[in-house]
Amino acid sequence: MVQIDFQRREVVIKLVYYGPALSGKTTNLQMLHERVDPGARGRLLTLDTKDDRTLFFDLLPIFFKSSSGLTIKVRLFTVPGQVIHNSTRRLVLQGADGVAFIADSRVAETRHNNESYANLKANLRDNGIDPATTPIVIQFNKRDLPEIRSEAHLSQIALRGREPIFRAAAVRGDGVVETFFGLLRITWERLDGEYQLGDRFGVSRVDFLHSLARQLRATPVELERGGVA
Repeated sequence: MVQIDFQRREVVIKLVYYGPALSGKTTNLQMLHERVDPGARGRLLTLDTKDDRTLFFDLLPIFFKSSSGLTIKVRLFTVPGQVIHNSTRRLVLQGADGVAFIADSRVAETRHNNESYANLKANLRDNGIDPATTPIVIQFNKRDLPEIRSEAHLSQIALRGREPIFRAAAVRGDGVVETFFGLLRITWERLDGEYQLGDRFGVSRVDFLHSLARQLRATPVELERGGVA
């Protein structure tokens, strides 16, 4: 749940990157961290293990200050993908304002994707968060590998669900920024509708997103594909 401190004029938005093991969650955060202006980012914390890329979580705080003096912190987390770490995944999901589900595009990973997505919904419900109203985007990563789901198949998935679909090859940085802004856009819309952030603090969605876009040196094409431009 978004943290709002009216006295300090500070808003903290929590976004969680979820998905099966080795789908590219950590890679997404690493690529974002490289793109952010060093003066507007915190330290990227990672913990690699022999059996999973991230045992606990990555934390990437991105700071934004509006002309009205409002400070907005966007904190990005990942969860461990392996099933044995489910209690940690559930813990990291607590208070999430939005979720990016990172799926592996390879056909052979379809079952793992489906199981992980079902697990995401179950853990959201266990945390008292309604999956039906939670801002969620789906990134189909590893589009640079062979034997992946076809573009036609992804288009069918997009038509069936409410979640925006993004394509990515995160190791090259492709689709990473678009996924981030796609999630941030729908998350801000949800929070603004519930808490009237724009009216209370004098910050519009466009101003917020484009200020972050400058910090990430996002291109017009990335913003357009992320639904921002």
